Amino acid sequence: MSINWFPGHMHKAQKEIRQLLPEVDLVIEVLDARLPYSSQNPLLQKLRGQTPSIKLLNKSDLADPKLNEAWIAELQQDPTIKAYAVHTSDTGLIKQIPGWCLDWFPHREINKKPIQVMIMGIPNVGKSTLINIMADRSIAKTGNEAAVTKRQQRIKLPGNVILHDTPGVLWPRFDNQNSAYRLAVTGGIKDHIVEAEDKAFFLAEYVLQTYQDLLRERYQIDQLPAEPYDLLVLIGQRRGALKAGGRVDLTRISNLFLNEFRAGTVGRITLETPAMMHHEEQQVAADLAAREARKSARKNRRK
Repeated sequence: MSINWFPGHMHKAQKEIRQLLPEVDLVIEVLDARLPYSSQNPLLQKLRGQTPSIKLLNKSDLADPKLNEAWIAELQQDPTIKAYAVHTSDTGLIKQIPGWCLDWFPHREINKKPIQVMIMGIPNVGKSTLINIMADRSIAKTGNEAAVTKRQQRIKLPGNVILHDTPGVLWPRFDNQNSAYRLAVTGGIKDHIVEAEDKAFFLAEYVLQTYQDLLRERYQIDQLPAEPYDLLVLIGQRRGALKAGGRVDLTRISNLFLNEFRAGTVGRITLETPAMMHHEEQQVAADLAAREARKSARKNRRK
């Protein structure tokens, strides 16, 4: 199955971000620590230029601690980026974010010109909750489904920082289907877009390869099967997710498996590594080049 995403309001949000970027001093991008590559917006990478950026790896308490460190090191290879692992349970850490913004401008007098900061992130990444903690009041609407924030807001933060909130933006086309599935697994894409079984198969295949010890411990399985379907059936049997006749209810167990992953009860799992990012970027570039070559060939044949 190929995942595509074409919501109309996303184009409006991207236009707003393009217009706002030249006016801001700094950009905060909220990433999902479980998929820092797939949850970053490629539009921002193209438009930001040398504007400083803070990357917040949110939900870091759900992600692999070693890979949190690896991703911070990877992102900070760009001298215009500082990256931090955060999660909304640590409100004291979140309240330091305005200070991290000020650190970029040590010579700016605090009572003079405000520091203009744009915050952005994909749907369901936790951006609104972070804003409410920073502002110490309920400003941004929060929710567990994608695309809650619908319009820009200006929020005054401590330290003479003006925060410009933007709607959650996904890109209009997924050139990397692995990224699309990771977003679907974590809830960055609304759940009705991709069937639960497809998401659970994708997740089960990855976790079988990378986090076998967590699976054994969570589901009390000594001998793990090799195939994702067999894993889901086995978990379904253990959990009593059965239909009449004793057959496993695949939709029910898929939803349970996804929900336990999202809640962190399976364990701290990161769905991608910096090495995977570099490999997939090369693969996507090659696929796009091949697509363009086929397009050019068709045009030439029609001449």
